[in-house]
Amino acid sequence: MAFDVAYVRGLIPSLGDGWIHLDPQAGMQVPDSVATAVTTSFRHLATAPGGVYPSARAAAEVTDSARRAIADLVGGDAAGVVLGASRYALLSVLAEALAPHAFVRGDLVVTRQDDEPNIVPWLRAAERYAGRIRWAEVDVETGALPTWQFGELITPDTEIVAVTLASSTIGAITDIGEIAPLARQAGALLVVDATSAAPYLTLDIDELGADVLVVSAERWGGPRVSAMVFREPRVIDRLKMMSMDPTATGPARLEPEPLQPSLLAGLVASVEHLAGLDEDVIGKRRRRLVASMDGVYEYLQRLGYYLMSTLSQLNHVNVVGAEENRVPLVSFTVDSVGAKDVVRRLADNGVCALADVPNRALVRMGAPDFGGAVTVGLAPYSTPYEVDHLVRTLGSLA
Repeated sequence: MAFDVAYVRGLIPSLGDGWIHLDPQAGMQVPDSVATAVTTSFRHLATAPGGVYPSARAAAEVTDSARRAIADLVGGDAAGVVLGASRYALLSVLAEALAPHAFVRGDLVVTRQDDEPNIVPWLRAAERYAGRIRWAEVDVETGALPTWQFGELITPDTEIVAVTLASSTIGAITDIGEIAPLARQAGALLVVDATSAAPYLTLDIDELGADVLVVSAERWGGPRVSAMVFREPRVIDRLKMMSMDPTATGPARLEPEPLQPSLLAGLVASVEHLAGLDEDVIGKRRRRLVASMDGVYEYLQRLGYYLMSTLSQLNHVNVVGAEENRVPLVSFTVDSVGAKDVVRRLADNGVCALADVPNRALVRMGAPDFGGAVTVGLAPYSTPYEVDHLVRTLGSLA
């Protein structure tokens, strides 16, 4: 069945506010089922897991359910799902949990394409232990991250390779399949940030070959909770204990403190929301997720192509990067108009967009020289009318 955007919009009450939301990098709009799950759980799950009384047992069950939900989302094992407040918090914990010699004696490969949360923890760890950082660069013409360079960057001394699956500003998709064998051959830990890809692509940690996969629920309409998934859960047992609870086992070893159970209930509801975007599919959640995300991908590929083609017809608008293999996230500059002024004009016309998103790739590609970049993105609730309204508003800036 064709993707039903009207059905999806009906699941999200905030879309009735009169605004066109083209800022999914700041968090997609929250479905009613997620908001209900959080508010209901706040009334009944005030305690943390660990006790023997009913509310504590219920909180523990919610935590287990959240691990299973993320495992279904990425095709992984719930025993390898570590939960945290943010990508930065999780990756900082991972950097601290690794043995110091990984940084003292080894190289760390990071990229200009990544968001800061997948860069800064490794830079700080390298600084702390005098490690060596090696940078993968973007192609300034296309915005893609060429994989051929990893053949030179990854050596027998490489310990960590941190890379994004999809750019949060340019949308370019990285071919992780070309990088994973190189990291595996070097014995390096491949850490993939799939946050910007998760709302648009079906994820499979085994197919990607990532050792660690990171996602953030707010990017698909969930609460501000993140997850770090290990392809091989037993790796967690070899890392330093980070939990304040000395009896913690499994993924809880890397969780300094338990998360608020109400937010985890919202996380579960958000994954169920994704699984239900195709209302005709039945079966286990993983099967429903794959079918629903395939429908989302097909719909947004068409709408994303329409967005790119209409933007390119505006002579005073310059799209940053021309990579065709992308998720529907786009950055552009406007001749003689700064990004903040463009975003203000868009807001005056009911469009939510972002200006000057911190991103090393945009800097590398010269966006600040043109007054900064405006970043917009599509979501499963976006429509052709909204794209047309965006383009008309930009056209009035000529």
